[in-house]
Amino acid sequence: MSIKRVVLFALGWLCFILGAVGIFVPVLPTTPFLLLATFLFANSSPRIHAWIQSTGIYKRYVLPFKESGGIPLGQKVRILIISFAVMGLSAWAVPKIYVWIILGAVALWLIYLMFVRIPTVPRKNGEKG
Repeated sequence: MSIKRVVLFALGWLCFILGAVGIFVPVLPTTPFLLLATFLFANSSPRIHAWIQSTGIYKRYVLPFKESGGIPLGQKVRILIISFAVMGLSAWAVPKIYVWIILGAVALWLIYLMFVRIPTVPRKNGEKG
């Protein structure tokens, strides 16, 4: 295995782990990390690439995004509500100005991502949100 493939493989696992953690940590983006992991594995390990595409996490977070090219408005609103709730609890638990500045920057970044960078698509029939 070449050095390039080893680096891509390692980065693929890092992105996959970050994406998986992002399911539980609202300010960590799940879909972009999983998309990147899929790309990295496609260029480093066909076996792991096939495996990641068969996982539930891929089918739930990446496949709908790849098929539609965006996120339905209801899902965006849920993401923001959960993220802001967690950030609000963090701000309340740690009353330090630098924490509030960081959380404010993250909040603005999420708003930018949700309403400027990531297209809003209509939800499919039978899909929640």
